[in-house]
Amino acid sequence: MEKIKLKDFEKIGRDFLDVLAKRRTIRDFDKNREIEDEKLSLLLWATYGISDQTYGLKTAPSAGARYPLEIYVLKRDGFFHYAPEEHSLTKINERDLKKEVAKCSYNQDFIKDAPLVFLIFADFERTTSRYGKRGIRYVYIDAGHAAQNLLLAAEYLGLGACPVGAFEDERIKKLFNLRFDPIYIIPVGYRL
Repeated sequence: MEKIKLKDFEKIGRDFLDVLAKRRTIRDFDKNREIEDEKLSLLLWATYGISDQTYGLKTAPSAGARYPLEIYVLKRDGFFHYAPEEHSLTKINERDLKKEVAKCSYNQDFIKDAPLVFLIFADFERTTSRYGKRGIRYVYIDAGHAAQNLLLAAEYLGLGACPVGAFEDERIKKLFNLRFDPIYIIPVGYRL
């Protein structure tokens, strides 16, 4: 598997309150404009990156620090898994599956136009093994935290994003051949 070291993103800056005020759901993406690697790097770190090296804590809170989420990204050049501990992407395959994801999402065609599509999957067992059935709720809450981080980071970078929860779970699982459960699909790109 190919590993890609992600670029530094710390030179980008903008006022946080402005970000909160301007964040909106965007469904019209410039499908011809790619997102720069340093912006992808920041998006991934903000979503679920390691923010405390000593304890392995992440940017998004998690019930009992169980961290049940797995973050994947679709780009034109393939399907990637994010490894927060290394802040790296691993290419799983080279196919652009955005059209298929749009079909599995009740033909929400704006998904295929986005240069990046984030997919948040969950391993419920990581949380339910500690909290029982109540852990199911915690996993969904954790996903909401990570998704909001992604949405705010996208706005911060001058990008648009749209959280999507309407999709066929089993079709998504089969498409990506993952044992994890899909929770969120979030296309990200430059606004038209």
